[in-house]
Amino acid sequence: EVKMLKPVNERDPGDAKGILRLYDYFYHAEHLFIVTELLRANLYEFQKFNVESGDETYFTLPAIKSVARQVLTSLAFMHSLDLIHCDLKPENILLRQPNKSAIKVIDFGSSCFEDERAYTYIQSRFYRSPEVILGTPYDEAIDMWSLGCILAELYTGYPLFPGENETEQLACIVE
Repeated sequence: EVKMLKPVNERDPGDAKGILRLYDYFYHAEHLFIVTELLRANLYEFQKFNVESGDETYFTLPAIKSVARQVLTSLAFMHSLDLIHCDLKPENILLRQPNKSAIKVIDFGSSCFEDERAYTYIQSRFYRSPEVILGTPYDEAIDMWSLGCILAELYTGYPLFPGENETEQLACIVE
């Protein structure tokens, strides 16, 4: 995570690209501690809270458009650096402030640079792209697939492809 966040933050000194800010990191008792900015609820928690509160509207279209625009800005920036997020999901998009639609993309623990793909088991299941499921070569397009799945879920309140395993996931996609 530190390996990814340091160069990304250095390339965005004005904090305009919607990426988590890394302030510091240190080791203690053989554990890595990462100091970042304080953010609010993630999109999954925010939506769950609204449903439990009786608000069945989920996200409004203007809010979804705002989230989409901001995540696209973040992805365009990451991809210009040849960085693939590899785990974009509602839990990894956090609100900057309560009840506002300004967001930040977090969790670069599975991320990789285009020329340093380290993992084959990436992306959370509901947001996993067909090429990752099939084990074929992938690129930054997998982040766009995940974003499409996220936006559909924000609108409907349900995962677009709710497979219980990879086989079911692929069947949902084909269907």
